[in-house]
Formats: sequence, C-alpha cells, structure tokens
Amino acid sequence: MVETGQHDVVDIAYDNPDRLHTGIEVLTFDALRSRLKSSVARRPSRLDFHQLLLVRGGEGTAMVDFVTHPCASGTLLHLRPGQVQRLPHGPGGHPAELDAVLVLFTADFPPLLPSARSALDGFGPVAWHLSPGDHAAFDRATTELAAEYATLQTARGATAELTGALLRQLLGALLIRIARLPDPAPHPARGNELHFAFRRELERSFATTRSVEDYAARLGYSPRTLTRACLAATGRTAKQLVDARVALQAQRLLAHTDLPVAAIGRILGFTEPTNFGKFFTRETGRPPGTFRRTQR
Repeated sequence: MVETGQHDVVDIAYDNPDRLHTGIEVLTFDALRSRLKSSVARRPSRLDFHQLLLVRGGEGTAMVDFVTHPCASGTLLHLRPGQVQRLPHGPGGHPAELDAVLVLFTADFPPLLPSARSALDGFGPVAWHLSPGDHAAFDRATTELAAEYATLQTARGATAELTGALLRQLLGALLIRIARLPDPAPHPARGNELHFAFRRELERSFATTRSVEDYAARLGYSPRTLTRACLAATGRTAKQLVDARVALQAQRLLAHTDLPVAAIGRILGFTEPTNFGKFFTRETGRPPGTFRRTQR
C-alpha cells in the first residue's frame, strides 16, 4: 500500500512490498497497522483496491463511506475500490487492538466467476456479523490463503506461477462464500436486473445527471417502471438512490480532498454553490463545511 497526497488527503494505492507484480496480499491487522503512520491510520483514506477484513478477536469501530461498523469476533468487512474508510479504531481514535486477517487484492486479480459478481460490484454489502459456522469456514479459507501466500514468497519459476493460479482460485472460492452469505439488510427482489443495470449506469453518470428520466431513457424503460424496480430492490425510489449517490461522492470529496466546497459542487453538476449547500444539508443533515471539519 502506498500513501499519496498532502495535508488531509490520503490515497492508498495498491503496492505489494513482498511481490511487486502480484495482485494479492494477505497480512494481519497488526502488520498493516505497523506499516502505516499513526497519523494516516487515524484519518479517512481511499483505496484503489479491494480489502477484506475478518476479525477473529478484539473490538473496535470501523468507518466505511461515513457509516460506522462495530468490529468484533466474527465481523467481516469488504471495502471496494473508491470507498473511503477509517481503519478500525478504539477509544480516543487510536487503531484498535484486533486479531484480524486482511486480504488485499486488485480488481483484475480474481478469476472471472459469474457467481462471484455480486461480491465484487460497487454497491454490495460492506459488513456482516458471521454465524459461528460461517466464521469458522471463513477462518479456514483465509488461513489457507495466508499459507499459500507465504509459500509464494520463496517460490520461483513454474512453482510461483502455479501458486499464483492457486491463490486466484482460493480467492474466487472466498468470494463465492461471500456471495452466498445472507444479505445483512435483506429486501424482496434485491437482485432484479433492472435495478442492477440502473446502479451501473448511475455509477457512470451521477456527476452529469440527477434526472430519473435520463436514466430511464438510457435503459429503455419508463421512469415509473424504473422507480418500481428500485423500490422492490431497495425500498427507495430511483430519485432517492440518485441523490444518495451524489451525496456520497460529495462526502468522499469533502473528507478526502482540499477542493473548495464550490468546486466540489461544480464537479457534481451544481451550477450554484448555494444549491449544492442546500442539497448536501438536506441529504446528510449537516452543511458541507461542518461535515468537512468533523472528518478532519
């Protein structure tokens, strides 16, 4: 992991110090904590890779995209590229004392498995509290990954290539396990295809349009049909999902960059700073400046 940026900006880019050209790294939470400066570990950071964290013991509180998640034995977190996090911390904001394993991997490292697609998309669940049986299964799976990753450190030639292939398949199996976990916030028809198509289009276009009519036209449906699909999948209307995505990006930029508030508003399609301020306050309950100060 490489830290870039200045002042309060912390970008965490994938960089494996053990195997420079390997798209996966398995390490303990203690190892990660010792690698990062304490000032970085306590501040919001944005990843450009996937991060799985399985807690085996200890307690702490993590933040992912400005939602807090208690961490204890059996907690599983999955962060996707682009999400803003604060590492699990304890009282006083210091990094938590956790017995936990992390699996870091680039988006192109896992094998192409349709059954694992839901575990990799940008709007899947972030946190689960595993049952004892699931926790034991994930513990075994991550232990095997860690063992094979350790083997990779000294492997050469054909052995290294085979070990890398095995790591891909073991990661694929782990992602399938995640895909079949019960949804922590289940809702009827969560997997309907129109909803997923809309969310993918929303990821591409939220900075250029907040119009439900635009999204519906691009997908070849009426706005009413699109809204029904979103309500069935999430309990929220298409307009609510659009506004929530724009507000999330605004939060990420406010917490993670030194851009002026007005510039962030322009990036997200607001021609007037006052309109952006009203929108952000309505969506989050706090003005942009107040939100930024609390994150710093």
